[in-house]
Amino acid sequence: MSREQPQRTDLAWQRTALAAAACTGLLLHAAATTGGVAVLAAPVALVTTIVLAATGAGRAARLRRDAAPLPPLLAATAAVLVTATTAAGLAALLVTAGGC
Repeated sequence: MSREQPQRTDLAWQRTALAAAACTGLLLHAAATTGGVAVLAAPVALVTTIVLAATGAGRAARLRRDAAPLPPLLAATAAVLVTATTAAGLAALLVTAGGC
């Protein structure tokens, strides 16, 4: 593994957590202003952001120590949460826009 690989991985996790935080902020705003499904989607997004940030920080520390892979359960948990947040956000958008 190249010397830059752990840094690129760390930056990728940080970007992902930052994007999740931005989506969480938008969902929290929607929940505060319109209510509806966004009220259910916002907590899911918040949990996802926290899990992504913690997983990214742990992954960066692990890569600095050794090149051990991410535990499969942790990777699967992050993937499920991102998918759930996407679905909840899409549902909130559709309901708010009057699409459903």
